[in-house]
Amino acid sequence: MTSPPLRFHAGAAGAVAPFAVFLIGVVALALAGAPDERGFWPVLLAAWTVGLALATDRQRYAEALISGMAQPLVLLMIVAWLLAGVLSTLLGAAGFVQALAWAVGALGLSGGAYVAAAFLSSALVATATGTSFGTILVCGPLLYPAGAGAGADPAWLAGALLAGATFGDSISPISDTTIASAGTQHTDIGGTVRTRLRYVLPAGLLSLVVYALAGGAASRGAEAAIAASPAGWPLAVVPLLIVGLLLRQRHLIEALLGGIALTIAIGLGLGLLQPMQLLRLEPGSYAASSLIIDGLQRGVGVSVFTLLLVGLVRPLEDSGVLDRAIGHMDTTGASPARVEWRMVGVAMGAVLLTTHAVVALLTVGDYVRRLGEASGIPAYRRANLLDLSVCTWPFLLVYFLPPILMAGATTSGEAVGWPRLSPWAAGVTNVYSWSLLAILAVAIVTGAGRRDREPQ
Repeated sequence: MTSPPLRFHAGAAGAVAPFAVFLIGVVALALAGAPDERGFWPVLLAAWTVGLALATDRQRYAEALISGMAQPLVLLMIVAWLLAGVLSTLLGAAGFVQALAWAVGALGLSGGAYVAAAFLSSALVATATGTSFGTILVCGPLLYPAGAGAGADPAWLAGALLAGATFGDSISPISDTTIASAGTQHTDIGGTVRTRLRYVLPAGLLSLVVYALAGGAASRGAEAAIAASPAGWPLAVVPLLIVGLLLRQRHLIEALLGGIALTIAIGLGLGLLQPMQLLRLEPGSYAASSLIIDGLQRGVGVSVFTLLLVGLVRPLEDSGVLDRAIGHMDTTGASPARVEWRMVGVAMGAVLLTTHAVVALLTVGDYVRRLGEASGIPAYRRANLLDLSVCTWPFLLVYFLPPILMAGATTSGEAVGWPRLSPWAAGVTNVYSWSLLAILAVAIVTGAGRRDREPQ
């Protein structure tokens, strides 16, 4: 038996009001320089409170909040974030990013060549760890100030680091958006990533060329001290293991735990990690500390943010407002291109509303799946259109977290006389995301990739 819609005082306006509170708060905090996703927690709780006050059935509203947070795919995302936090922390402590920085220095890269190399380094870290947020926080403070001595342009360098994190996030098999896009379309991660390459590689190549040509500065800055060492290069096998397991359609949890175990084994075996770094007890204080604990804590901020935001979405879904809005988009007898425009438009609208790529995918994923199945659009194609749609605006606009985090990372350049950049300066020079917008349009118009089907 279908439950009646969840009703709100003031009708549809009341159902949407909590999101208005959320958006106003997020934009205000973003413009004020909110440090990370934790700064948005109070805004989400305020939005919950507004929704509860406007709901005519508060008991049902509260149950909808819990129901939204309890979705299996949401729980998988949270576990993935926590384990990815552990993996990225271990890789960072063992010297993986320092090995990339060493390679850049050893090759004597400068100007635009340095900016292009920074893009590639950021992309490698994001692909290995599956997190654009973590990549920005790790690579930004390390590679941004080093650009002063390499004769790089600060704005183009910040954009390159952000673009590399975006590129790696969009092709990593352990990325949150990859998991969510494939999961909502009921298809496998390995095949989704493999078929995605035809879209992202041209955008990545174009970005590389632009950064190489435009990334040089008019004058060379002061030399910046940077910790760099080749010792961490053996850790490059870790992302290869993870990708290999997922391409063989092994479970994501198995791949992440396998990557963590291999990182620990290599780190301990080569002396890059010490046993006390993995678990250290503090007698008398009843506390423990370790890289693993630090890594789990790194995933807490985005996990709580996602739980609160997904909870906010479910009452809106139960109100029927989204169904009515989508229902007005009649695609009966429409061409595949028109249906795909609708998919991309819905996904982009959801991410602009929620400010969170994964929540947007979870919100519209089922609608896109049903629409695509009815129109004969394969699951790989649907998953890729969804993923690419949410790898655009969140990495360009000033009220999304990635540009905010990148802008914050540029404070590391102040010690060498470099400016702290705004989120707008970082987002506008993210060539990769701008390129994806163009490639999405070309792919839909030409139909390139529309026949990618799952193995039988």
